[in-house]
Amino acid sequence: MRRFGLFVVVTFLFLAVLLASIWTALAAFYRLQMPQPGPIAVAALFCIFGLLTLIALFTRLRWLVFVIFAATFAAVLIWWSTITPPHDITFVPEDAQQVTGKIEGDRLVLTGVRNFDWRSMTDHTEKWETRSYDLSKLRSVDLFMSYWAGPTMAHTMMSFGFEDGEQIAWSIEVRYPVGGSYSPIADAFKTDTLIVIAADERDVIGLRTNVRGEDVYLYRLKVPPEDIRAILVGYVNDANALAAKPQFYNSITTNCTTAIVRILRLVGANVPNDWRLLVNGYLPGYLYDQQRVDTRLPLAELRERSRINERAKAFGLMPGFSAKIREGVPDPNK
Repeated sequence: MRRFGLFVVVTFLFLAVLLASIWTALAAFYRLQMPQPGPIAVAALFCIFGLLTLIALFTRLRWLVFVIFAATFAAVLIWWSTITPPHDITFVPEDAQQVTGKIEGDRLVLTGVRNFDWRSMTDHTEKWETRSYDLSKLRSVDLFMSYWAGPTMAHTMMSFGFEDGEQIAWSIEVRYPVGGSYSPIADAFKTDTLIVIAADERDVIGLRTNVRGEDVYLYRLKVPPEDIRAILVGYVNDANALAAKPQFYNSITTNCTTAIVRILRLVGANVPNDWRLLVNGYLPGYLYDQQRVDTRLPLAELRERSRINERAKAFGLMPGFSAKIREGVPDPNK
């Protein structure tokens, strides 16, 4: 029994040291502010240190070596906590402004609404606008899913509709510096910051359907009117908080889907934990099980009718885009 207990403890310590070593090596590689090959050398040294610690766990020196490793790792965590988003970054044009909002009664005023005219990824006309909305005329909320890397992962966006047919879309994503590019590994290690974008659908949705050629689906959601307003206010609050204090994007813990889930839970919505919240390409099935989309159709048919690429490309990025892409999309509220 004593040997079994020691085996369990050593196994636990082995896994802890292994994971801590991998994480620290990656953190050093991506975040140490020194010329190469300095970060690579530090990462390699910590890997060697971790390996020696793993070997020592099977000797009588296990406790001494583990204490030294733990103290070193604690120092790494203290260093990690001091890394904050920089304020001297020049961002790409489409991420240049963080939207902010002000609510007085039923009046919402958004400053920094993006309304670019996209012709290609490198050819576009920049437009940032201040827009006003009457929240008493808020009527709907929809979910867009843009698949850019196969069927398992998608970028999620929400769009709020008003009585007059106007839509305002919200996208939570990486805020790219000039010359930056997306890396899910690097963005788990405080590489890029977060941005909340409020935009015309011709911009943020049309960019994906007509310019990037991503596979985009539109799901009309079944949400009580009072919850629709609370969700929109949640986006506004998040945008204002980011404008006041930048936050790092994290491809695992703080991304487009986890941010939506957090907002929904903050406003009291019931969002049960599910693996599809992480592997978000399968989110439509989750919404179907939760009866948040039109369940009068089989899920496969719902997905097929929710794909908007052909309508978006045929119509073009013109006024009336929002109404056109909704033609034939099942609506659980009707």
